[in-house]
Amino acid sequence: MQTNTLKAHSQNQWLQSYYYIRAAVSVIWIALAIFTGRHNPVIGAVLLVLYPAWDALANYLDASKSGGLAVNPPQRFNFIVSLIVAAAIIWALTVSMNATIKVFGVWAIFSGVLQLSASIRRWKHSSGQWAMILSGAQSALADLFMFKQASGDMALDVTTVAPYAAFGVFYFLISAITLTIKNGRKNRVAC
Repeated sequence: MQTNTLKAHSQNQWLQSYYYIRAAVSVIWIALAIFTGRHNPVIGAVLLVLYPAWDALANYLDASKSGGLAVNPPQRFNFIVSLIVAAAIIWALTVSMNATIKVFGVWAIFSGVLQLSASIRRWKHSSGQWAMILSGAQSALADLFMFKQASGDMALDVTTVAPYAAFGVFYFLISAITLTIKNGRKNRVAC
C-alpha cells in the first residue's frame, strides 16, 4: 500500500509540473501568435506547425513519466496523431489558411477525445483530473467553431487558434493549482 501511495504522490508531483509547463508554453505560443505571427505569415505558419508538434512532444514526455507509450494507449495515439497533424498542417498551408484551420480543427477533436480518455484513466490515481476532462471535452467541441470559421469567407490567420490555446491555458492552470494545493496538504501531513 505504501508503494502505491508513493507512486501516486510522485505522479501528482510530475503532473503538477507538467501542467504548469503546458500552460507556460501555451501562453508563449499565444503571445507569439498575436504579436508576431499575425503580422508575419511565415512565423504564423511555423507556429501552426509547432502547436501539434509540441503536443506530440508533451504527450511523449508525460507518457514516459507514467510507464511509457506502450502502457498509455491514449497518449501513444495522441503522440502519433499530433505528429501526423503537424505534417498535415505543412501540406494544408500550401492550399490555404482555411484548409489549415480545418485540419487544426479536426485535430482538436481527436486531441480532446484522447486527453479526455487519458484523464479518465488517471482519475483514480491522480488529482486535478476533472479540469483535464473538461478541457478534453472543450477541445473536441472547439472543432465546430473552427470549422464554421474556416468554412466562411472571413480572413483567417494564426490568431484564429489563439482562443483554443487560451482555453488550454485555463484548464492546465486549474489542474496545476489543484495539484499544488493537494500536494501541499499531503506534504504537510507527511511531515
